[in-house]
Amino acid sequence: MVSEFQDAYGRGISRRQALALVAAFAIPGKALAEAPQSPPKRIAAIDWAMLETLVALGIMPVAATELVQFRKDAVEPMLAESVADLGLRGSPNLELLRLLRPDLILISPFYVRFEASFRAIAPVLSLPFYTRGEPPYQKAVDAVSTLAKELGLEARGGEVVAEQAALVEEARLGLQAFAARPTYLVNIGDSRHVRVFGADSMFGDILSRLGLPNAWTDRSRYTFAAPVPIETLAAEPQARIVIISNIPVEARNGLKNSMIWQSLQPVRSGRVLMLSNINPYGGISAAARFTRLFKAAMLSSGEKP
Repeated sequence: MVSEFQDAYGRGISRRQALALVAAFAIPGKALAEAPQSPPKRIAAIDWAMLETLVALGIMPVAATELVQFRKDAVEPMLAESVADLGLRGSPNLELLRLLRPDLILISPFYVRFEASFRAIAPVLSLPFYTRGEPPYQKAVDAVSTLAKELGLEARGGEVVAEQAALVEEARLGLQAFAARPTYLVNIGDSRHVRVFGADSMFGDILSRLGLPNAWTDRSRYTFAAPVPIETLAAEPQARIVIISNIPVEARNGLKNSMIWQSLQPVRSGRVLMLSNINPYGGISAAARFTRLFKAAMLSSGEKP
């Protein structure tokens, strides 16, 4: 092997130099020790919001977590079939992650208990999105800029931020006529409970940026989703109810037969809208998807402003 390197380069090199080159080529993603540092190429995303941020910048990860569930719950962005599944977000497969030899691992503060293990494999970038009681939208926007800088993609990061700002502003202008009525944003948990999104959720934060009041004025529990009895929605009889993501099969018949649900004024008045699945743990892509779907549902609702 040493003589082959000598012939290829047309000059003599030491055995140690040749063996170093062989080792470097034998390990994918491993740079030469003395080579200048370059932006990471092989990136693993543990956190779903970070995954969205990475793909928005045009980079497909080598690995991510819970891909089957992500494709179902988030829908967007589309992920390549080549992305390796690291298993559960709460217990990612560290052995597989190590074998994939990432140059960078993307997490959020939710994964602080794993951070030392991740850092033993590759450098880690951790960015916050959801902090109890704090609106997350600006954090998602800032994450785009921060990750773009880390990857040497500042121009693309600026485009993503500008596109999102334009999307929100266009939606705000298009929905001004509906701003007088408050809105409940909910997931259906079961036939007796809903999860209500407050101002410290991505959905609630964008709702306020669109100029529409949130009927749920309390701070969200569990950061962004509050399991509450359905009868709580009777507090704002003039509100509209926006159901985000599919209703569980076991809850559908229950709602149809629920006297409490059927007695709610928004339900009786036909002010209930359905949105397709959106990632409630999301970043910039979830923000964009909610903005688009909410605007389309409102404009096609037939609701009189």
